[in-house]
Amino acid sequence: MITIVVNGEKRQVQSSPDTPLLYVLRNELNLMTPKFGCGLAQCGACSVLLDGEEIRSCITPVDSVTDKEVTTVDGLPARWAKQRSLSPERAARTLHPVQEAWIEEQVPQCGICQFGMMIKVTELLEHNPKPSDDDIKEALTSSGPSPHLCRCASYAAILEGVHRAASIMADGDQG
Repeated sequence: MITIVVNGEKRQVQSSPDTPLLYVLRNELNLMTPKFGCGLAQCGACSVLLDGEEIRSCITPVDSVTDKEVTTVDGLPARWAKQRSLSPERAARTLHPVQEAWIEEQVPQCGICQFGMMIKVTELLEHNPKPSDDDIKEALTSSGPSPHLCRCASYAAILEGVHRAASIMADGDQG
């Protein structure tokens, strides 16, 4: 058995150590937000945060994450609540600002890439709370192992979503 921490919770998994984290998250832990896109770390659909940094879970062996915190889109609300020291009651009713912005801006079309993009945008906003369009484009296309690919071409909505999330996060800093 391997113990991993996913979305703040220690979990025991039975997969072999070289099993890609994506398969463990989806098949053993029933977390469906990381998606299988290409299986080669080239599209970003499988992205998760590992100690706050985006990784591609389709090529990451599960045994390489044993002493680290894995965060999927499912865990973003708890991550935000912890960062903002929200009460348990408020935390239970709170989405992460990136999730909130994605809904408000109606960013997703087919949805395959969106969870990976939300992970990358979370990483970006935690490092750069006021990104320019160029910063966003750089984060989604030039940083990491490869670009995040959107087959529906909802890139304009993604830019708007990132700016809305940055605004929500800034407002959260004031409270």
